[in-house]
Amino acid sequence: MTAILEVQGLTAAYRTGRSRAEVLHGIDLALAPGEIVALVGESGSGKSTVSQCLVRRLPENGEITGGSVVFDGRDLARLPERALRRVRGGEIGFVPQDPNTALNPVMRIGEQIAEALRLHTGASRPAAARRAVEILGEVGIPDPEVRARQYPHELSGGMKQRVLIGMAWSCDPRLVIADEPTSALDVTVQARILDQIQAFARERGTAVLLVTHDLGVASDRADRTIVMQAGEIVDEGPTAEVLGSPRTEYTRELVAAAPGLTSRRLEPVGTRARVAPEPVLEVRGLRKTFSQGGRTFTAVDDVSFSVPAGRTLALVGESGSGKTTTARMAARIASADAGSVLFRGQDVTGLSGAQLREWRRSVQVVYQNPFGSLDPRMSVEKLIAEPLTAFRVGTAAERSSRVLGLLDAVRLPAATATRMPAELSGGQRQRIAIARALALNPDLIVLDEPVSALDVSVQTQVLQVLVDLQAELGLGYLFITHDFGVVRQIADVVVVMQSGRVVEQGPADEILAAPQSSYARELLAAVPGTR
Repeated sequence: MTAILEVQGLTAAYRTGRSRAEVLHGIDLALAPGEIVALVGESGSGKSTVSQCLVRRLPENGEITGGSVVFDGRDLARLPERALRRVRGGEIGFVPQDPNTALNPVMRIGEQIAEALRLHTGASRPAAARRAVEILGEVGIPDPEVRARQYPHELSGGMKQRVLIGMAWSCDPRLVIADEPTSALDVTVQARILDQIQAFARERGTAVLLVTHDLGVASDRADRTIVMQAGEIVDEGPTAEVLGSPRTEYTRELVAAAPGLTSRRLEPVGTRARVAPEPVLEVRGLRKTFSQGGRTFTAVDDVSFSVPAGRTLALVGESGSGKTTTARMAARIASADAGSVLFRGQDVTGLSGAQLREWRRSVQVVYQNPFGSLDPRMSVEKLIAEPLTAFRVGTAAERSSRVLGLLDAVRLPAATATRMPAELSGGQRQRIAIARALALNPDLIVLDEPVSALDVSVQTQVLQVLVDLQAELGLGYLFITHDFGVVRQIADVVVVMQSGRVVEQGPADEILAAPQSSYARELLAAVPGTR
């Protein structure tokens, strides 16, 4: 079949001051109509740069330095900007990674879709408005007439990503580039969105370049897979061959690092600490309601569980299941309407003021996004030492020494202390967040999706650090996740939540092997890589 896109010898570079660093080194690839090709690799491999080059959307300091990008007979690398604007959106659709930054926050959803239709198809305002509602229905958004009148902040992450998919396909493009379109979504929403992308490709003959770090997604959805490392293609071919029988050591390492239902539990390097068998944390009958638009809804309803000392309890469920709200109440970041929180057998539900502040030394939180949880104006040393400073622990020299010890604990060199967050990778930033959480010697760490934004090999590195620290220090972990592959690697106990209630809980091995609830079975069936 004749290719709709042919890339030959593509090179690109980024300028830093007076220097220029080449980041793509002679990329060759092709896509045929109706074909789904996965472009995979670690962060920094160059896969997103390739996708940006195809539509000439590189950052200001980036440039294409050689090669060709031939789309339907035209070299987009040399096409005048005015002509290229007609191609973007009209003939080539683009689904970006982050729906929160891709949608205009001050425009209604329907207006944003209609604007693209008017621009690329010449549709009248009434016709574009009607078609925008139809598109929302086609991508599975309920009550599309209502949603069309809403603003982006009124939609969930999954709904916003569906809007972007609808926009990408709205003008019947011949090629769609999807850059990590589901990386931050829970497995069931992810499966529905990928179903939609796959259906559009098959029904409309659209070629799809699926940029992803998730090898499970590539395995389930792609006809061919291209593996990138350090700006070069190191492996490519039919997906079953590339991922089933990797030809290069790098691809083998990626496949081995990918979390999935066949993953093994990570074992600590060293001896597990002796810890008392009693729970470090117990929550009993937690309940939380919110008011919205004059209505009251229950976010968490009668939730109870306990986290054993030195063990990991995974709180699993879709977005909106109540798991994060539950964890916030357990850490006393949010108040409960009913129920109690016990820490080492003592009721801490009613603590306030100085008592609550002192107790929080024992419970620390690591958040999902390492890019947003660290102050970009502070050095790594100041970030890690900040809790020590706030609680007036030690002298300045003792705090500096403690920082170096914590960096070593999370497997980072001492020189990292002088660097700024912007100079670090996502995995390094998350290790800094973990080191900061350890500064006050807590007994419990709440980990809210701590690896979902990281590529697979970095995920494994961060999880291994957590497992080793738990073994060494006897820490209890309350681990919030939607990823059952990660659950298999780290969890001792699993609590499955749906619509604010616990639908199943028990030992991780038992729930992963034979879930009793239909909801847990649905979550497991949606895990990428199981098709």
